[in-house]
Amino acid sequence: MGITILDGQLLSRMVIAGANELTQNKQLVDAMNVFPVPDGDTGTNMSLTVLAAAKEAEKNAALKADARIEDIAKVAASGALRGARGNSGVITSQLFRGFSKGLEGLAEAGVKELAEAVQQGVKTAYKAVMKPKEGTILTVARGCAEAAARLAEETEDIAEFLKGILEEGHEMLRKTPDMLPVLKQAGVVDAGGRGLLYVLEGALKQLGSDVPVYVAEPQKTEAETPDFASLASVENTSITFGYCTEFFVNVSRPEERTVNQLKSYLGSIGDSIVCVSDEEIIKIHVHTDHPGLAIEKALEIGSLSGLKIDNMREQHTNKINFSAPAEPVAAAEEKKETSERKDIGFVSISTGDGLTAIFKNLGVDEVIEGGQTMNPSTEDILNAVEKVNADNVFILPNNKNIILAAEQAAALSEDKKLFVIPTKSVPEGISAVFCCEEGSAPEELEKAMNEAVQAVDTAQVTFAVRDTSIGDKEIHEGNILGMLNDKIEVVAEDIAAGTKELLQKAVTEDSEIISIYYGADVTKEDAEEIAAFVEEQYPDCDVELQDGGQPLYYYIISVE
Repeated sequence: MGITILDGQLLSRMVIAGANELTQNKQLVDAMNVFPVPDGDTGTNMSLTVLAAAKEAEKNAALKADARIEDIAKVAASGALRGARGNSGVITSQLFRGFSKGLEGLAEAGVKELAEAVQQGVKTAYKAVMKPKEGTILTVARGCAEAAARLAEETEDIAEFLKGILEEGHEMLRKTPDMLPVLKQAGVVDAGGRGLLYVLEGALKQLGSDVPVYVAEPQKTEAETPDFASLASVENTSITFGYCTEFFVNVSRPEERTVNQLKSYLGSIGDSIVCVSDEEIIKIHVHTDHPGLAIEKALEIGSLSGLKIDNMREQHTNKINFSAPAEPVAAAEEKKETSERKDIGFVSISTGDGLTAIFKNLGVDEVIEGGQTMNPSTEDILNAVEKVNADNVFILPNNKNIILAAEQAAALSEDKKLFVIPTKSVPEGISAVFCCEEGSAPEELEKAMNEAVQAVDTAQVTFAVRDTSIGDKEIHEGNILGMLNDKIEVVAEDIAAGTKELLQKAVTEDSEIISIYYGADVTKEDAEEIAAFVEEQYPDCDVELQDGGQPLYYYIISVE
C-alpha cells in the first residue's frame, strides 16, 4: 500500500509541481485555440492562475512545517482567485475554491475526503458560469469528479486514486470534440480541459516524493549574450513611464515577424523600446507602467532570463542613467487624496495608446492595459477599482475572455459596488460609455449601457496563426481574417481587400455610424484610404477614423 494520507506539506508540493507542469506545456495548450487568430492564451492564463496558487502554497508551507491540509488548500484557492486570468483561469480558480471548501476543518485527508473535495470543486465551478457548456474544462473536471467518487470506494492508495482520475479525465477530454462541434471542426480537444490534466499530471509526479520543489523560475540560457549596445540606443528624456524593464527572451531562431509583433505590442504599453534579436535570443528594453504585461507577452514566445526592473521615479540605479522626477507620482497621490468621492466611476480594459486615450477622454477613470493574448487578472481589476474614488464603479471588460474575471472582482469587492457591463469588444465599451448621462442612478445607467451594447456590431481584421478550416473556409497561416461579432466571415490575402470585403458584410441599410480604429501595424495613409472607401460606398453613414494603436488587429471597426 502506498500513501494513504495527504497532509499540508505534500499538498503544497503537489500544487507547485502541477503549476510547473502546466507552465512547461502552456504553449501546447495555447496552440489548441479553436479559431486561428492571435488570441490563443488559454494555457498562459491557466498557468498564471495556478502559479499564483502555487506561490501562496509554497509560502505557507515554508512558514509552517506542520501545515494543515485545509490551510494549504485555503491559501492556494485565495492565490488562484486573485490571480485568475481569462475564462479558463477563473474556472480553474473556482475549482481550487470548491476543493478548499471541501477540506475545511481537516489537518490531513484520505481518498474519501479528497473525492468529496474534488466534487465540491466541480460544483463550485459550474455555479460560477452562467451558462455552462459541455465539451469544456467543466466537462473534463466533472469526469474527474465522477471517477474520484467511484475510486474512493475501490482504493485507499492516493497515487492509484489520482491515476484513475487522470485516466477518466483523458477519456473525457477525447470526447470533447463530439460535444462541441466547433472543436471537431478545428481538429482540437478542449484547451482548458487539457490544461487541467497537466496540473493533475504534475501533481501525480510529485506524489510520494519527499524532494522539495519550488515554483519554477525562468532558466538562463547557456548561450553567449550578444552585444546589443551597437544595435540600438535609448535617449535620456523626461519620464513618461515609470519602470525600466529589461530581459532576454530565450528562443531558437526567432522569426522576424515574431520580433516585429512583440515590438509592436511593447509600443502599445510603453516607449524607449529596444527589441532586437540574434539566432538564440531576443533582447527587450522598454519603459512602461506595466512591466508585468511585457513579461507575460514575452512568455508566450519563450523563457526569460536577465530580468531587471527598475523604478525610475524612485531613482534606483540603472544600467542607463535616467533622471527621475517624483512629481508625477506625488501629483497623482495628491489628486487621489483631495478629490471628492463621486457616485459613479469607470474602469475599462483597453490596448493601444489611441484606444486608451479615447476611453480617458470619455471620462473613464482607470484604463487597464490588456485584451487579446494578455488578459488582466482579477487582482489587476480590483487594484484599478481601488484607485477610483467612487461608490459605484462600472467595469468594461471589452473582451469575452475577461468578463468572468471582472465578475469575480465584483464578488470580491467590499467597500464599493461594482457593475460589470459584459462588453465583448472595444467598440461595445466605447458605445456603453457614450450613453452615460450625468446624474443617472447606477441601476438606470446599467440598463442604458447594456442596451447601447446591443446596438453595436464589431468587425475586426487580423491574421491567421495556423492552417485550419472553419465551415467552408480553408485558412492558411498568414491569411488575413475578417471577423464580424467573433465569427470569421472573410479570408483574404490582402489587408485592404479583406477589410473592404468585411465592411460590405458588416454595414447594412440601417447602419448610421461607422467608426474605424486602425492598429499599430497600419500606416495612417492606408487607414485614410479605407476611410475614403467607406465614405464613398456608404454616403449616408457618418464615418470616423481614429488611431487606435492596438497590436495584432489591423482594424477594429464599430458599426451602429
